Amino acid sequence: MEKKKAIVIGSGVAGLASALRLAKKGMEVQVFEANDFFGGKINSVVSEGGFRFDRGPSIFTAPHYIKELYDLCDEDFENFEMVDFGKSFNYFFNDGTRLKLSTNKREIIEEISSKLNEDPSTISDYLTKAKKNYESIIPLFVEKSLHKWKTLLGSKFLKALINIPKYKLTRTMNEENTKTFKNLKTVQIFNRFASYNGSDPFKAPAMLNMICHMEMNLPLYFPKKGMFQITESIYNLCLKHRVKFHFNEKVSKINVEEGRVIGVTTNKETYNSDIVFSNMDVSFTYEKLLTNESHPQKILDQPRSSSAVVFYWGIDKEFSELSLHNLLFTDDYKKEFNGVFDLNETQDDPSIYINITSKYVEGDAPSGKENWFTMINAPINIDQDWEKETQRIRAMLVKKINKVLKTDIEKHIVSEKVMNPEFIENTYSCKGGSIYGNASNNKYAAFLRHPNFSKKIKGLYFVGVSVHPGGGIPLALNSAKIATEIMSKDFRLN
Repeated sequence: MEKKKAIVIGSGVAGLASALRLAKKGMEVQVFEANDFFGGKINSVVSEGGFRFDRGPSIFTAPHYIKELYDLCDEDFENFEMVDFGKSFNYFFNDGTRLKLSTNKREIIEEISSKLNEDPSTISDYLTKAKKNYESIIPLFVEKSLHKWKTLLGSKFLKALINIPKYKLTRTMNEENTKTFKNLKTVQIFNRFASYNGSDPFKAPAMLNMICHMEMNLPLYFPKKGMFQITESIYNLCLKHRVKFHFNEKVSKINVEEGRVIGVTTNKETYNSDIVFSNMDVSFTYEKLLTNESHPQKILDQPRSSSAVVFYWGIDKEFSELSLHNLLFTDDYKKEFNGVFDLNETQDDPSIYINITSKYVEGDAPSGKENWFTMINAPINIDQDWEKETQRIRAMLVKKINKVLKTDIEKHIVSEKVMNPEFIENTYSCKGGSIYGNASNNKYAAFLRHPNFSKKIKGLYFVGVSVHPGGGIPLALNSAKIATEIMSKDFRLN
């Protein structure tokens, strides 16, 4: 029996996971990547002076979803080496307040209660509720399709619906956190988890407060070679299972005939296939690759998630007060998010995230030096002058870092690379440079993400952070699993 042919557009983490799962289904799989590298946003860059940077995501949670892929291939997950470093975030406030959080619940409660004068029982109850909500919601809203009746009619889903009042969907994250905690700094710490899927805590539903569970109730790991290890490991598994990769070959059209996909056309030639998985931003998939097909405009018109401006700095000094994850908070979080989502501009005194992998990854910086991934949340690209805006942001970051860390950071920067929304849009085909597709800035957001399949075109499936279940590496990996399971039922495969 002739093998079915599958094409995957894009080699981000969801595209790679999809290709691997399709190959394990016995298909002949080809992956088309417009860039000359795999991994999508999870890729690596080296700058002058021997500094290596993870260019995209920097927080690693839920490694069991990667283990699933290793298990699928009968590979030993012990080969995926990780560091359990026992630390979470270092938080810095403008008034000099500093917190060092671990991943131990007791230590977290002690640090927040002692530094911010919160009731320890309040923090404990909050984290316990986050755990319960996470364990109730994730199996249904993340690991299953919300767009198939069989999923919706299950007893677990009905139980989740019954518990919806506990999720506080009628409140925002900020409203729930302000009601719970006394100190606005504590509120800020828990509001920040909205940024994990590019949303606004002053608009996003309180249900998203459960995200903190992954960082505060569970161990936090880091791949021994850096985040790039995630996509590199899945890519190598793909090669073992004869997935064929076409780099520097951009897909220009998904070919459809009589309501079903028949292949794709690239900048080089046309390829036939039975199945197409798009790991490209779903908006651009329709706008650029399906120009003659009807578009689900209501979904595509949802507000976009935030973007980012990142400076990759080689620093000729070590800062002992910094760890792997560090956040320098603004005094006015509401103003910051209002700028990103409503005014489409970066406000003065933005919160700054500094990720330093050389603290744990040997060779990411020369001895006595550090590699700083220095990021702020940013609005999407709507044709701002990003060259001018990036320089303005850089000046603000330098000023704030100098004030908070009591240093002169400019004299320690020995190499620099930059990423902004325009770069993200052009390099990763993310509309507007939006990192996660749609934002989760309303209580129905989970149901307004595009499904992992086309309702009108047979053989067409969608994966990645711009579709169900949403943003972040664990969710992207689940999108690949969900889409492959749906495809298997559609084509009656084992």
